[in-house]
Order: sequence, then C-alpha cells, then structure tokens
Amino acid sequence: MKDLVGLGHLFVVAFLFHFSSFMVLPAITDVTMEAVCPGRDECSVAIYLSGFQNAITGLGALVVTPIVGNLSDKYGRKALMTLPVTVAILPLFILACNRSEVYFYAYYVMKILAGIFCEGSIHCLSLAYVADHVGTKRRAAAFGLLSGVSAAGFLSGTLTARFLATSSTFQVAAAVGAAGAIYLRAFVPDSGAAVSFHDDACDPLLQDSSCSSAASSSASSDEELSPRLPPYKGVLPSPSDMVALLTGSLTLSTAAMITFFYSLGEHGLQTALLYYLKAQFGYSKDEFANLMLIAGAAGMISQLTVMPIFAPIVGEEMLLIVGLLGGCTHVFLYGIAWSYWVPYFAAAFIILSAFVHPSIRTNVSKSVGSNEQGIAQGCISGISSFASILAPLIFTPLTAWFLSETTPFNFKGFSIMVAGFCTVGLPWNTFLNFVQYKIYNTTCY
Repeated sequence: MKDLVGLGHLFVVAFLFHFSSFMVLPAITDVTMEAVCPGRDECSVAIYLSGFQNAITGLGALVVTPIVGNLSDKYGRKALMTLPVTVAILPLFILACNRSEVYFYAYYVMKILAGIFCEGSIHCLSLAYVADHVGTKRRAAAFGLLSGVSAAGFLSGTLTARFLATSSTFQVAAAVGAAGAIYLRAFVPDSGAAVSFHDDACDPLLQDSSCSSAASSSASSDEELSPRLPPYKGVLPSPSDMVALLTGSLTLSTAAMITFFYSLGEHGLQTALLYYLKAQFGYSKDEFANLMLIAGAAGMISQLTVMPIFAPIVGEEMLLIVGLLGGCTHVFLYGIAWSYWVPYFAAAFIILSAFVHPSIRTNVSKSVGSNEQGIAQGCISGISSFASILAPLIFTPLTAWFLSETTPFNFKGFSIMVAGFCTVGLPWNTFLNFVQYKIYNTTCY
C-alpha cells in the first residue's frame, strides 16, 4: 500500500509539471512572433530561433540525462527529480512578468538552460521511480498510466489556456509549477537502488510472514533484480560505455534504433507544425489550443484506458507496431492537410501513436536490473535528445524554405511529409526485430 501511495504522489507531481509546461504552448508562438516579427504571420527568424533552441536543448540533454539517471540509481530518484521540476519554473516566471522583446530574449536564454535539465530528465526519472515500485508483469500498464496522467496534465493545461489571457497564462503556469515542486519535496517518498521496494519488502531484520511472502516473490524474480548491464566507472558514462549498454541485448539495441528514428520524425513535426499551420490556415492561440486539446484527449484516453487493457493481451511489441503505424498516419495527414479541419482529424490518431513511448520504455525496463533503471532510461532519453538535436538542423531550414516566397514548388507541408518518412519504414523493421528477438530467446534459452 505504501508503494501505491508513493506512485499516487508521483502522478500528482507529473500532472502539475505537465500542466504548467504545456499550458503556455498555445501562446508561445504568438509571443515569439510578436517579439521578433511584430504584425507578421510568416517569420523565418522565429523559426530559426525555435530550431536553435531545440538543438541546444537536445545537445545539453544528451549529456545531462544519462548523468541524472545514473546519479538517481545511486542517490535516489526524489533528490534528482527536484532539479528539473524547480528549474522549469524560471522561464515561466520571466514571461509572467512581461512579454516585451527584452523579456522574451531573457526567457529564451533561460528556457534553453532549463530545457537542458528538464528535457528527458523528469520523464526518465519518473519511469525509473515507477519501475522501482511495480513488477515486470504490471509495468506496461503502470507506464501507460504515468503517460496518461502526463497527457491529462497536458489536456488540462491546454484547456485552461483556452480561457485565459496570454499574461494570465504565464502567471498561472508559474504558480502551478511552483506548487508541483513544493508537493514533490513534501509528499513524494524517495526511491532508488538504495531505497527500493524490493529491498524493503524483505529486510533480514524483519522475519515475519510478510517478509516470507516477499522473499518467495523476490526469489521468483532474481533475474529481474540482478545487474544486466556491463559495469563502468565514474558518474558520466563515456560514449563507449553507452554503446556497450545499448548493444548489450537485442531488445536494447532495437529500442535505441526505434527511439532515434521515431523521435527524429516526432521532433521534426514539432519544429514545423505550429509555424506551418499559422502560414497555411492562419491558426492563432485559440486554434492551437483546440488542436492540442484533441491531441491531449486522445493521448489520455489511449494511455489511461486502451493501453492498460490491451497490453496484457497482445503484448508491448504488438502495441508498438500499431503505435508506429498510427504515428506515421497522423504525421502524413498534417502534411497533406487541404482544409483547416484536417489537422484536428489527424490529431485523433494520437490515440494509436501514444502506444509508442510507453511500449519502448517497458521493454527497456524489463531488460535491465532493478538498480540499472535510471541509467538505462537515461540512455534512451539521451538518444531521443540526440534526435532532437538533429531534427531542428534538418527541419528548420526546410520549413523556412517551403514557407518562404522562394520555395521551389508550392507545398507548405513538405517538411512535415519528410518527418513522416523518417518513421514510415519502422513498423515493419520493428516487426522483423521482434521476430528475431523471439527466435533468439527460443534458441538460447
């Protein structure tokens, strides 16, 4: 029961964090355009600033996230989770004060610094925390619940922004972010390699019936508890260490490959979508909010209801294939949108694409020991961050080019179509790797 209470508190923090982070998203495009290119609907400078921010944030997160994950294995999840939750408040506070050009650039710099610590860290630490408290058989459903709670925060924040003025949006977001940091420190119990439910369940000093029951359960999962990654020295894994970690099993190498290519397309879509919709259909804050409401609702329904039901029945691998196919479909629909309502329809396919990340993380979690969750999840987050570095370098100039007057042909959604092609072949590749993995297990074990 104590473990379930701890997860409940973690879900509250995840909800508040995503509520504050995403409620400003519908307004930030208009704020950026007003600060950089007042009175214009198309602005290459704003697109390049956004791309540069994403690239630097991803580069920093690539280095920071594995360190944070590794430290959480040694010193506990709560202490390391406090950093990104607290730092994320600072850029929101700046725009809560003012949205003039000077304040925008101060926000811009602080957002990059905050993103380095927050991009990937809060997610990988939350996943490691859940893995500390939930066995492998229920882990896919638990990861889905965590993603669903995050989607609920996204949905609630976006819905709130729909009814607030821009100035009030940033003020409320900063207040909610501060509340989340305080709640984390006050109520979330610590967790990690030294504070794991596996160890607490059977303390050798507590020889009672509950300990005996836990011992029998633990004996049946010795394989889960034993280390499975090659050892390395130091706090910061070297590139060769990370390669060794990710190539140590077929599951990890497959997860790394899928994460990279899917994240490349996903971050490419994020780089281009809002500016494309503003140029193509004249979307503003309210239309962005409506689109995000549909996306958030689809993701929340998928991860809170659909995934927990079907994961035990069809398995994470099949959900991953379905999710990748749904992800390809919804990206392509954005790219070929012929009317203002098509992006809303495309967003509904997130009910399928929402399977992707929880399925990948569940397979990674099952492939490592209980004291390796932080570093393993951190490495996968680092790969996603690496993709987020490359995506702006590829898609920012491509988007700016096809939204400009010098475009070689009239296809404003071309960069989004390219993002879709980054993931279009992966469902079949994933299926082949899944078959190979099963053959490998059958042959060797």
